[in-house]
Amino acid sequence: PQAASPRTDIRDCSTDPPYLPPTATNTTARLAALRDAMRAHGVNAYIVPSTDAHMSEYIAERDSRLAWMTGFTGSAGTGVVTQDKAALWTDSRYWTQAERQLDCNWELQRTTWIESIGLWLLEAVPAGGNISLDPFLFSIDAWNSYSQALHGSGRTLVPIETNLVDEVWGDQRPPLPSSKIYSLPEEFTGSSWQEKVAGIRQQMEQHVRRPTAVLLSGLEETAWLFNLRGDDIPYNPVFYSYTLLTNTSISLFVDSQRVAEEAVRSLQAACPGPLCVELQEYGQARDHLRRYAQGNVTIWLGTEYTTYGLYGVIPQEKLLEESYSPVMMAKAVKNAKEQELLRAAHVRDAVAVIQYLLWLEKMVPQGQVDEFSGAQHIDTLRRAQAHNHGPSFQSISASG
Repeated sequence: PQAASPRTDIRDCSTDPPYLPPTATNTTARLAALRDAMRAHGVNAYIVPSTDAHMSEYIAERDSRLAWMTGFTGSAGTGVVTQDKAALWTDSRYWTQAERQLDCNWELQRTTWIESIGLWLLEAVPAGGNISLDPFLFSIDAWNSYSQALHGSGRTLVPIETNLVDEVWGDQRPPLPSSKIYSLPEEFTGSSWQEKVAGIRQQMEQHVRRPTAVLLSGLEETAWLFNLRGDDIPYNPVFYSYTLLTNTSISLFVDSQRVAEEAVRSLQAACPGPLCVELQEYGQARDHLRRYAQGNVTIWLGTEYTTYGLYGVIPQEKLLEESYSPVMMAKAVKNAKEQELLRAAHVRDAVAVIQYLLWLEKMVPQGQVDEFSGAQHIDTLRRAQAHNHGPSFQSISASG
């Protein structure tokens, strides 16, 4: 029997020269530039995650640092670069994809454990060396896990606020979003933003620790609280923002130029006063938080969505930490109106799916459909339904 032909859709780094499929990205120049930046900052190893400053699962092009650095576009992964090595960690969903997209500068690690990244770092970085990361791209928990993995090893974890990938990416980096941030029409909200704020303040009063403020970092938390929507991230109706809600004031950190006029009117109808939303620039969140944390205050936050960069400016004794903020918890409980709207949306979606199945029955026997055109067709059918704002992720379509 003939030997099975080697696969041509994945890389082969064992040959000389190595074989790379056309889907692989040449990262030699990017890595050289990153290593120059690392030397300039005195960094031995640099960790590049696949998330943004809000711990979002889906991210905008502008935040796709791991994809730009490695060529790997899967939704979950971690890259680590030293002066002579580069490695990518990802889970089994993405191993084949990584072999198609990585060039031979990268070794693929088939795991996602921070412990395994830690062990790799201990081998790759000599004692006395330092390992750096951008504190605004790591959750408190992730930071602590790395810290623990390196504890007592003679290697130091150093936060660097200049993101080295961004520095190298330069003006090739996609621009900031500029589309409007708008209010969700009243017929789609279960309650007004004022009612939601009042509910959260009530929880603050009833909490045994009597927090004076709630900090929101998850993008969907701020969007839900103020009934606002945007399109900063594909498939997700959110916008870059932070919120600091105190007993008497509300600060929304956002690119204020982008907030639609009717939304500003709604947020500022009761100014000045406890139900007045002050719009502050997105980039001011940390300095504002640092100043606020100097007072006699207690700040309630959810550790799952807060980055180490923000957390680090609040003195430990002024923190009230839970996995999820009270807003995330409130958002998870749908009221009667929201439940009714959810059901109605599912009915409209079911109509589109039934139309699709009918179309498939007709078209497949004619050999007219492949997985991609099928996915495009169901997207078209869904878009024809009332109130459709697009899919929640790219249609995943497979047959056979």
